[in-house]
Amino acid sequence: MPATESYLRYQGDKFSEYFDANTYLLITRALDYFDPARRHDGNLAKALAAATAKFLLVSFTTDWRFAPRRSREIVKALLDNRRDVSYAEIDAPHGHDAFLLEDARYMGVVRSYFNRIASETPSPSGGGQGWGQA
Repeated sequence: MPATESYLRYQGDKFSEYFDANTYLLITRALDYFDPARRHDGNLAKALAAATAKFLLVSFTTDWRFAPRRSREIVKALLDNRRDVSYAEIDAPHGHDAFLLEDARYMGVVRSYFNRIASETPSPSGGGQGWGQA
């Protein structure tokens, strides 16, 4: 049995021990039918126009649940609204579970993003450096 298939079988067996199958079906259905642009005539940029947060999107090339193509659509809609968005696409063989594994590239992207936020956050004393910065 190939390593990926063995890994997926192991994860599936482990998952079924602690997660109710009906709950999984409901969550999957919600993910399948959720469309943030539905109320905006299918226009994702309009749907995200009111967003004011900074965004980080990370995709894994083999993720079929949250495909990189869809993440790039979100990135484009945010950029169309001139929102602050960072995007990384990581080539990983583990499909949808890739974000659950220790991947140095993923951890590096998230660490860099958090470090950027920290450097932009005023310290409690009112200085310009982030929390815990010397």
